[in-house]
Amino acid sequence: MGEVMDLDDAYDNVSYIPDAAGYEPRWSAAADAFRKRMAVPGRARLGVMYGHGTRQAMDLFLPDAPPAGLTVFVHGGYWRRFDRALFSHFASGVLAHGQAVMMPSYDLVPRVRISDIARQVAQAITVAAHEIPGPLRLVGHSAGGHLVARMLAPGMLERDVRQRLVHVMPISPVSDLRPLVETRMNVDFQLDKAEAKAESPIYQPVPEMPVTVWVGSEERPAFLDQAQWLAEVWDCGHVVEPGQHHFDVIDSLLDPESVMVRTLLEF
Repeated sequence: MGEVMDLDDAYDNVSYIPDAAGYEPRWSAAADAFRKRMAVPGRARLGVMYGHGTRQAMDLFLPDAPPAGLTVFVHGGYWRRFDRALFSHFASGVLAHGQAVMMPSYDLVPRVRISDIARQVAQAITVAAHEIPGPLRLVGHSAGGHLVARMLAPGMLERDVRQRLVHVMPISPVSDLRPLVETRMNVDFQLDKAEAKAESPIYQPVPEMPVTVWVGSEERPAFLDQAQWLAEVWDCGHVVEPGQHHFDVIDSLLDPESVMVRTLLEF
């Protein structure tokens, strides 16, 4: 039992972040204000369905000129929580550079499996890519980092969509799901070791397009390890941002001139 408790603690972010409970209401208020601002000039297309379930919907935010490309942001929450509406404002940094930004929601575990979520995200990206031309970039946080990394597995994206990918940025990703099998969260994940390995990006073929793995220096050691494992296996970019923990590491997406945004857009 000791090992199980250790892994539960290792993957527990909330208990180690000051005022962790305050993030969700602050994000919600900022996201709501952002959507309202974007709706006034008609630059927000909200609740666009990409599938048949009520959560299989996406929001599309448009720049004030024809888009220079499409950036997709996939939210986290351990595949169990949250939706796109909590993170709308994080589109602002890349939006200022003329990017259209798509944010999908997806069904959550245990209603569906993690593999089902990955397929839903791939469908959302495909629908958005058919709407918005130009280079395609993927960025995701935590479980969303896992999901954007999964998009690089063979067969996940249609060939014409995959060929448009120019950069993928998993932020604080879970790249090896096997440790999660031994956590209490697996009541929801329902992973066995074989499925956990099959859904782990570190076991995918090394992608050909640029990837930058990003993580905060103040994150839990397990997440520092998860980021390092992916960067090493894929031999790709690896940034450890000083002073950032698992929740505020995505704050850099708010700033058009941040190193994170500039790195995402440099390819």
